[in-house]
Amino acid sequence: MATKRWAIGLVVVCTLFTSFAQIFYKFGADRLSFDIFSIITNWPIIIGIALYGTAAVLLIISLKAGEVSVLYPIIATSYIWVSLLSMYFFGEIINFYRWIGMAFIFLGVILVAKGGRKDSITFTEPV
Repeated sequence: MATKRWAIGLVVVCTLFTSFAQIFYKFGADRLSFDIFSIITNWPIIIGIALYGTAAVLLIISLKAGEVSVLYPIIATSYIWVSLLSMYFFGEIINFYRWIGMAFIFLGVILVAKGGRKDSITFTEPV
């Protein structure tokens, strides 16, 4: 089964949702005190949980239309999105080594996505 392009796009949207969820978690964590009531009334944390839930549904839908070995590595782009969003929302500094690391992640995801079943070398009999 070849991975459909819309499934790849859906996983990218999924990574954006989970990345924004992390940002909302950070906003919520900054407002958090150490009691259960502060967690269940903390809107940024609730929004983060909702974003993660939505992302899970999108990932399940995309997995129906493609190879998990192609789609799941795209989740690694979350590291890139979170770094860029942290720079924007929290003023975090991305140094040279982080930029290089993000470039390697991006390159790796592209290489994995390009290597679908039709281009792959198998070492076992396909099922």
